Amino acid sequence: MYKMRLSVAPMMDWTDRHERYFLRQFSRHLWLYTEMIAAAAVVHGDRDRLLEMNPAEHPVSLQLGGCEPELLATATKIGAEYGYDEINLNLGCPSDRVQAGRFGACLMKEPELVRDCIGAMCGSTDLPITAKIRLGVDECDSDLELHAFVGMLEEAGVERVVVHARKAWLQGLSPKQNREVPPLQYDRVYSLKRAFPQLAIELNGGLANLDAAATALVQVDGCMLGRAAYHHPGILLHTDSRLFGESNPATSEHQIVERLVPYVETELARGTPLHAMTRHWLGLFQGQPGARAFRRHLSTEGPKRKFDLQVLLEAVSCLQHCPMDVQRAGAGSPG
Repeated sequence: MYKMRLSVAPMMDWTDRHERYFLRQFSRHLWLYTEMIAAAAVVHGDRDRLLEMNPAEHPVSLQLGGCEPELLATATKIGAEYGYDEINLNLGCPSDRVQAGRFGACLMKEPELVRDCIGAMCGSTDLPITAKIRLGVDECDSDLELHAFVGMLEEAGVERVVVHARKAWLQGLSPKQNREVPPLQYDRVYSLKRAFPQLAIELNGGLANLDAAATALVQVDGCMLGRAAYHHPGILLHTDSRLFGESNPATSEHQIVERLVPYVETELARGTPLHAMTRHWLGLFQGQPGARAFRRHLSTEGPKRKFDLQVLLEAVSCLQHCPMDVQRAGAGSPG
């Protein structure tokens, strides 16, 4: 019923538009997410800055945080106007800051409010409305409670549920610890899919590579990679051939750089500092000879030579077996 999906998780301060453009070079099918953006910020803040998106990013979801139905409905409508393909409600973030705003994982303890929020969002757009949740929160983490919550989401209009296969502890654990300490329970996500065969269920949490995703995709409709894809993006190189039976946009990390050069030139001309883009790409050559020198050059020279494309090309030249066409790419661009 649902097309299989592989996605990269929404990650605060990481999945901005530059990271999303970068990730798109690896796969035509990879589903991308914005960082979580507060609905109030979308409605009352600098929308162009928050929601700007390159057309090449599609398909991409806008993830919202919030607990006020009318505000979420307005933010959803605005997101649709900006061209996003889907609107996702964050019901899984456990940070103190998010809890203080009464959204994220703490909302799993308020299902009636969540129902109202989802209903308002669905009523404001024809786009798919999805949700990202945890297995449970604090002591509220039984299968009975989880299935009741997901059933409510489906009845309210949610078309896909992304499940981080850990519970969340709202007190006593940091966000980092909440990604590591509560045990992963994939079997509970698989059981959830069996209980809701008509609902798209996507597994998130601890997936390290395409092999792990392919294994999970036998039992769920989608898989979401997180920090593994950010720190070691090379794991995505063969996404399209491995999972979708199509040719890959690029077959090497060097080709990824070649595909990025025109984007970097355009952004530099717009006044975007080089480091705002390259800070996300430090892990591109992870594990290859010269990778440390590549990272060091970008990290030290990028902030100093803010509008010099040659910094990126010089960083690539630090790698062994650097193709000459990459070294020459962008020659003559403004320094």
